[in-house]
Amino acid sequence: MYLMAALERRAVRGFTLVEVMVALLVTAVGLLGIASMQALAMSSTGVASQRSLAAIQAASLASAMHANRAYWGGTGLPSGSFTLTQTGGAVSISDATLAAAGDCSNGTYCTPTALAAYDVQRWGLALADVLPNTTATITCPVLAQTRSCTIQIQWTEAAVSVNKQEAAQAANAASFKTPTYTLFVEP
Repeated sequence: MYLMAALERRAVRGFTLVEVMVALLVTAVGLLGIASMQALAMSSTGVASQRSLAAIQAASLASAMHANRAYWGGTGLPSGSFTLTQTGGAVSISDATLAAAGDCSNGTYCTPTALAAYDVQRWGLALADVLPNTTATITCPVLAQTRSCTIQIQWTEAAVSVNKQEAAQAANAASFKTPTYTLFVEP
């Protein structure tokens, strides 16, 4: 009986310290992989969010252009392009006509030019709120008898790289850090 009890005890001794350490090492490597995948997923979500916001903001200005066809579709609009640049909390417009137009926020009648200036100013402020370091260019050349505008939004984004090769590529590629969203509009 005593011999049987000793043999049964040896058969169910448990794990050795080496086996426990190997199991912990394998688990740690797996958790590190999951953590890096989560960081990449969070970064990708942030980048996708910024790109979606750029699309929404461009569509917002396109809607304002459609609503004010007297200005955007008319012949009084200067041919060429103008740029909106946000600095701090202010938006500057390179077009002198729009920059000098009156304020439409007081509830009185607005001319189409003043309404366009108001729309562009408000749009520029909203764009600066949702996208960092933003520059927007609006180009409206006259093509035959129609007007077709292009809205281009450029901003700065940050991304996480998974390995050294991606980090080196991201450091060298300026277009990756400053993407551009372009929308074509016929007011």
